[in-house]
Amino acid sequence: MSPRAGQAGHPAHTLAFVESPVQLLNVLEWAHLHGLRGAAEPVRLSLPAQARRSPAGAGQPADSELTVVVLSPTDPMTRGQLRRMADLARDEGYRVRWEEARGGTTAPFHTIGGLAGALRRADRIVMGDPFSRYVQLLLTITRARDLVVVDDGTATMEFVAQLARGERLVRWHRKGGRPGARDLLFAPVSSSARRRLTPSARRRVEVFSSMPVTETPEGVTVTANDFAWTRARFGPPRITKGADLVGTSLVETGVVDGDRYLEAVHNLARAHGATRYFAHRRESTDKLHRLATQTGLEIVRPDLPLELIARRGPIGRTILSFPSTVVHTLPLALAGTGVRVAVCDIDPTWLTETASPRAQGFLSGVTGTARDVHRLAAVAPA
Repeated sequence: MSPRAGQAGHPAHTLAFVESPVQLLNVLEWAHLHGLRGAAEPVRLSLPAQARRSPAGAGQPADSELTVVVLSPTDPMTRGQLRRMADLARDEGYRVRWEEARGGTTAPFHTIGGLAGALRRADRIVMGDPFSRYVQLLLTITRARDLVVVDDGTATMEFVAQLARGERLVRWHRKGGRPGARDLLFAPVSSSARRRLTPSARRRVEVFSSMPVTETPEGVTVTANDFAWTRARFGPPRITKGADLVGTSLVETGVVDGDRYLEAVHNLARAHGATRYFAHRRESTDKLHRLATQTGLEIVRPDLPLELIARRGPIGRTILSFPSTVVHTLPLALAGTGVRVAVCDIDPTWLTETASPRAQGFLSGVTGTARDVHRLAAVAPA
């Protein structure tokens, strides 16, 4: 989808809504691919020299401006990573608007009211999470004819499949359960968002993803994300001889039993000689303390998405992971470095009693569709 020119010689304006660091990273990747320019003068920060290189082969910027709106969450780890990513976006010359979207009961009303004018003027809307109720509500206001969904991890696979089948938008780990009162109350907004995300004669829809898309909805343009911006700005990394392990929030989302997960991490680290554990931003402090105590792993809480951390280095020659987004993104971000990504399957016995009936199949699909990774059998108990 090429950027459209604005009216009467003015550049088209793109408004991007993000709620996580990975979403903001992928907005930057999408803007880099399409050659969008910033609506503000670049602000150069104290970043490594490799973070300031011009992208190889980049031409003149397209006649389109980008403003990133951060719908800030309350989680301190996510907020910290988002602030670092916002700095990188400003360094690229993009305008960043930080909204305390969840700072109290009246915050959503102030946020939506303050954004209404910009939403109506925008020629294109980019979003990182079409399942977000916040984003779905904002979609009811916009008149934009171009809608873009950038990666928010493995949820993108489920979004595209649900859109292709005409199903209601429900996160994979909640699918199969009975809708709650809030779900029923919000159902009309969710249905409206799904209609707006369906291509028509008046609306174009693009999905920008590094994830495998097997069911492409009719009329949707799918564009591959190969992390060209990340590779142009960072690295190559210094590679250590050992192995690093990547954490997951499957315990926090109620999919995997906590004790089973700790046992699996301990056995996986021991089998492959891992010494560092890169925590997911949603992992609880108590769980990470137990991991450090019981496994002896060094717990690392990254201040940027793992794709950037790994690309900057130092990083282990082998990266171990459970089924998650990184088994798809890290091979792209680390292409040509010689780093091996290995994924360990989730044993069905690790799942909680309340896990969605679709959990095992979905997680197996995440592993099975990953390219350029080494697949490990589920680790045996001690």
